[in-house]
Amino acid sequence: MKLLNYVQDGGYRLGIHTDAGVVDVAGAATASGQAELAGLNIHQAISGGDAVLDKLLNLAGFATGNPDNSHLLLDEAGLTFGPAVTQPAKILCVGLNYRKHAVETGSAIPQTPILFSKFNNALAGHQEEVPLPAVTQQVDYEAELAIVIGRTASNVSKEEALNYVFGYCCANDLSARDLQFKTQQWLLGKTCDKFAPVGPYLVTADEVREPNKLRISCSVNGEVRQSSNTSDMIFHCDEIISYASQHMTLEPGDIILTGTPEGVVLGYPPEKQVYLQAGDVVTVEIEKLGILTNTMTAI
Repeated sequence: MKLLNYVQDGGYRLGIHTDAGVVDVAGAATASGQAELAGLNIHQAISGGDAVLDKLLNLAGFATGNPDNSHLLLDEAGLTFGPAVTQPAKILCVGLNYRKHAVETGSAIPQTPILFSKFNNALAGHQEEVPLPAVTQQVDYEAELAIVIGRTASNVSKEEALNYVFGYCCANDLSARDLQFKTQQWLLGKTCDKFAPVGPYLVTADEVREPNKLRISCSVNGEVRQSSNTSDMIFHCDEIISYASQHMTLEPGDIILTGTPEGVVLGYPPEKQVYLQAGDVVTVEIEKLGILTNTMTAI
């Protein structure tokens, strides 16, 4: 199932992507006599587990299975998307997690995952404009697979780790390189406003099945800059979750950005580095997860 958030009346509403259109969860819940689901948000869906997912599947069937319910389906092209997850307690990121990316930046292959964080101010949705801060001239794109945790995870084993995943989504770990390397801490260049677009959908784990074998790419203004596969990860999804859970408790709705492949601007020779400019359209595409597009704007 593909869940999404869209903006209506100044807030986020939950939708379900289907081939027939986006199911308005609130409308379908009311029309089907399940008013208790009308106010359901993405975090309640994540923490509700299989019981809530089954109810959402039934709502999708109710809305798409009868022509009389066509009014419960929305045209996706007319929606304003929100972030796939709106209020995670944690946004963890893994640095230098693709072998070829480590090589292109001249970095040693990490022996353990390199973890850093972003904050909620960095979240953005599909098609949302991303302002380029005046304090940086070196904003880079980073296509990434995002893991969304579905169950409380503490000290979980690698073998059990994927059982704690609710789903996955496309992400762009936008990075202001001049700020990132201004000090030894990367934070300043990583968590500027809207520097973590995630979406368009949150795809449940059962649809993805194997997250470590997905095609991943990034294009700028239609030119492919990154083209790889998550199989090039140094630390795969199960390893990342297990490792993080040994140091902190992961909660439902937490997001983990798993690193980016080769092809970022930072990896080019200095004379060929052209960083993102206002008007640039950046598109991240991951197999089974959809296409995430954002336009850079000047402040």
